[in-house]
Amino acid sequence: MRENDGIAAIVPEVIGWRQTIHANPELGFAEHETAAFVAAKLTEFGLTVHTNVSATAVVGTLIKGTSGKAIALRAELDALPIKEVADVAYASREDGVMHACGHDGHTAMLLGAAKLLAESESFDGRVVFFFQPAEEVLGGGKKMIEDGLLKRFPVEQVFAVHNWPDFPEGHIGVRAGPQMAAVDDFEIVFRGSGCHAAMPHLGDDPLLAAASFVTAIQRLVSRSIDPLSPAVLSVTQIHGGRFNNFVPGEVKVEGTCRFYDRALSDHCAAEIERVAKATAAMHGASAELTYKRGYPPVVNPASGAALAAQAGADTVGAERVATEFQPSMGCEDFAFLLQGVGDGAYVWIGAGDVGPGAGLHGDRFVFNDAIVPIGIRFFLNVVQRALPVGGK
Repeated sequence: MRENDGIAAIVPEVIGWRQTIHANPELGFAEHETAAFVAAKLTEFGLTVHTNVSATAVVGTLIKGTSGKAIALRAELDALPIKEVADVAYASREDGVMHACGHDGHTAMLLGAAKLLAESESFDGRVVFFFQPAEEVLGGGKKMIEDGLLKRFPVEQVFAVHNWPDFPEGHIGVRAGPQMAAVDDFEIVFRGSGCHAAMPHLGDDPLLAAASFVTAIQRLVSRSIDPLSPAVLSVTQIHGGRFNNFVPGEVKVEGTCRFYDRALSDHCAAEIERVAKATAAMHGASAELTYKRGYPPVVNPASGAALAAQAGADTVGAERVATEFQPSMGCEDFAFLLQGVGDGAYVWIGAGDVGPGAGLHGDRFVFNDAIVPIGIRFFLNVVQRALPVGGK
């Protein structure tokens, strides 16, 4: 679907939907107005709409022909707890909440594809549209599966797109194998005896223990993991103390681990605990670890990645489709859906160069509306490739 397919005619309307969603952002599992907007549009297009699936999720189904094959297309509903700084006419009306990742654009593009697919006879089978809550941090995709999504709406493949700043504008990236990393979070509480800052010999110093841990734990990546297996450990928060003349009795350290090999989750948990306890003991303190296993890696099966690459070539031309590039250490809860279904792909659509603070999760982030027709066309081409008329 490259020419005269109705996409150009609906792009202004789709951008309008995006701006409406952007101006009214909602956090994970609270996307009530966004979900109602999506459900109303899908109903208007003639799809069968389900809102009793999981939390604020919306599912639309569309059947054409008789093949019985089914695929799913997914977009996200939630925004982020970020105060918007971007100077746009449709800026967030909710103080401290912002669509800073492009979920408004992904949802609008998928709605556009649903509208055009409902009006066409270009495929043979069933397309299920997953509009999921709480992609950010809270694992809405995992909850949908736990609530029976894939049993109620079984599909053979699932696909999703994400705008990708600093990837060439209008290019498509999809690779077989890992495209996004797994993520685990950790929290360590160092405890000792508080004491007056002028009399440190009368207590243990958990703050010093925490500081030693921050430097020591970097050996996890540099000395305990195969250098050919990518991994990142970042300490992101340290909290302790209230007065400048008193050594606190408790200090909390938090951070995150990223990797593509899921087996590293157990290794990181064990190594962090070992180093934390040893460091604490060296300073006469104690350490208690809480290790939270988060999203698994997004790993595209070869078959799903190949179909997505073909659909990408149909959309922007083969010369603008990348299948070999560095994956990201960012994470995505689409991993749960991809893992649950067993086939499909996660795809980047390049948004081009952006400035400081304008990348994903930046307070100056602005979705590049130039990629709206590309996203819509890609979804249509995925459906035609996966569910061809005549079954070819």
